[in-house]
Amino acid sequence: MKKLSIIIVALFIGGQALSQNAQNNLDMTEKDEYTFQLSENVTREKVTFKNRYGIELTGDLYFPKNGGNNLPAIAISGPFGAVKEQSSGLYANQMAERGFVALAFDPSYTGESSGQPRNVASPDINTEDFSAAIDFLGLHENVDRNKLGIIGICGFGGFALNATAVDKRVKAVATTSMYDMSRVNAEGYFGAMTSEQRTKTLEEMSLQRWEDAKAGTPKYLENGLGQTNEDSPQFVKEYYDYYKTERGFHPRSINSNAAWTATNSLSFMNIPLLTYIKEVSPRPMLIIAGENAHSKYFSKDAYKEALEPKELMIIPDAVHVDLYDKVDVIPFEKLVRFFNENLK
Repeated sequence: MKKLSIIIVALFIGGQALSQNAQNNLDMTEKDEYTFQLSENVTREKVTFKNRYGIELTGDLYFPKNGGNNLPAIAISGPFGAVKEQSSGLYANQMAERGFVALAFDPSYTGESSGQPRNVASPDINTEDFSAAIDFLGLHENVDRNKLGIIGICGFGGFALNATAVDKRVKAVATTSMYDMSRVNAEGYFGAMTSEQRTKTLEEMSLQRWEDAKAGTPKYLENGLGQTNEDSPQFVKEYYDYYKTERGFHPRSINSNAAWTATNSLSFMNIPLLTYIKEVSPRPMLIIAGENAHSKYFSKDAYKEALEPKELMIIPDAVHVDLYDKVDVIPFEKLVRFFNENLK
C-alpha cells in the first residue's frame, strides 16, 4: 500500500515525457480530434466564457437538433487531466441526443482554456469553473435557468459535488467514477501514505517553489502513464489503455501527452474538497461507480457522508475507465431519468 501511495504522486504531479505510443499519435489532425462520433441529432458549437478569476474557459455546447426553448441544461467536465474532446464531450453528446443542452468544457489552465502556467489545478478554481459554466448556461436564450445540473467525471466528480454545495443555482448533480482529489493527494489510496511520506512530499514541493521562482517557469517531471509496464498496477494499465491508445488519446490531454506541474498537489494536500458535502442537500445527488473500480471507495464514502436525497449506483463488473467512454456501460438512461425528474 505504501508503494501505491507513491504511484499516485507520480500520476497526478508528473511531467512531460511521452510514451512512444503517445508520440506516434501526435499526428492526429485538429479537424479529427474528437474521440467519439458526433450524433446526427446533435449540433456542436465552440463557446468561451470567463470564471470569476478572469480566466477564459473554452467549451463545446451540444444542442439537440430539434431545438426548443426553456430546455434543461447540464455542465460537464472531467476526468482530471482530460479535455472536452474526450469523456466530457462524449457525455455531452449523449445527453444532448436525449434532449438536454450540454456544455463540456476544458478546466482552467488546461486544454483550450486560458491561464498561465499551463497544467495547474486547484480545489477552488476548478470548483469555480463549474459555477462559471452555470453562469453561461443560465444566460443562454434557449435554457431554463431553473433547470440546471452538473455531471462530474473522475476527479471532476469531487469538484462537481463541491460546486453544487456552494452554488445553490444547481438543482441536481451526478458523478461517475468519482475521485476526491484532495484526499487522494493528501493521503494516497486507502490512506496508505504515511505521515513521513507526506512530510517528505511537501518538503520536496516546498523547495521546488524556490527553483520555479528562480527559473521563472514551473518544473515538470516525467509523465506517469508514459512509464507504464507489465509490472504496473492493473488500474494504471487501464488508464494507459484509455489515454495512451487510439481509444482515448488526445494531444491536448495532460494524461495523454504531458503532466501537471511538479508542485500541483500543494493546495490539494492542504484543502479538503468535500468538507461541506452535506450542503448539497436537499438537492438530489446521483453517484455512479464501477463494481471493480479501484476508486469505488471514494464514491461509497461520499455517499455515506452526504444527506438525502442521494443514490449510489454500482455498475456490475465495470472498472474505473469503463465509465469514461463505454456507452453500453455508462447508464445514460438512468442519468436522463435522474435529471428529468429533478430539473423541473
